[in-house]
Amino acid sequence: MFGLREAGVLGFSVAVAGGVAYFIWSHSTSSGEKKKEKEKKEEEKKEEEKDGKSVREEEGEKKQEQAVQPVAAAEAQKASQLQSKPVESAGTQVLVLGLDGAGKTSLLHCLATGSLEQDMQPTQGFNAVSINKEDLHIEFLEIGGKEELRPYWQKYMSRALVLVFVVDSSSAELFPVAKKHLHELLASDPLLPLMVLANKQDLPGSCSITDLHDALSLSEVGDRRLFLIGTYVKKGEAELSSGVQDARDLIVQMVCDGR
Repeated sequence: MFGLREAGVLGFSVAVAGGVAYFIWSHSTSSGEKKKEKEKKEEEKKEEEKDGKSVREEEGEKKQEQAVQPVAAAEAQKASQLQSKPVESAGTQVLVLGLDGAGKTSLLHCLATGSLEQDMQPTQGFNAVSINKEDLHIEFLEIGGKEELRPYWQKYMSRALVLVFVVDSSSAELFPVAKKHLHELLASDPLLPLMVLANKQDLPGSCSITDLHDALSLSEVGDRRLFLIGTYVKKGEAELSSGVQDARDLIVQMVCDGR
């Protein structure tokens, strides 16, 4: 009996142990299924929200495109109209160009006032001067000659009545650079009158007009009105040098002829 009792107890324990084991497994399985089901629902909810957001974003993008399209069309039409219009030359200015240090500002001051009373500082950007003679109004526009300003020269060629190109005749080493820029400018307008001023003729070692003509290849500038004049300016002189006076008279004549 003791053996059976022991066996019964053992059997009961196994049964209970088996029942507990089953209960735990069953409970774990049930909890896992519920957890998976919950996670699945959350994922489905997120997908629905994502889909809804995508739809809203697409609708917003469509509305934005519909709003932008008329504006874009108007801008495109405006640009097309601007491109179809021919660029007309105003031709109202005497354009004064040349490498930095050539003496453009001093010459311009003398042309406007008749004398040079003070040392002139190099032009850093633009310098505008007007000359009023009787009923004639002449506008001069000088653009600085530093390397970073030279790309802007070409932009103002269309407004020029006359191109005055100033060269430092005492700096022969810069003649090739001056020649390069001068011929590039003239290529855009084969008929624009040209006046080259061989400035600083009063300095020792300055190049003659004939030599400068050859150095700049002025025989290759095309069929245009061309003047090459030797000039110089000195501070404190009451009267202009003959070369500056000649340049002034010729500029006035060319402006009158061009209008």
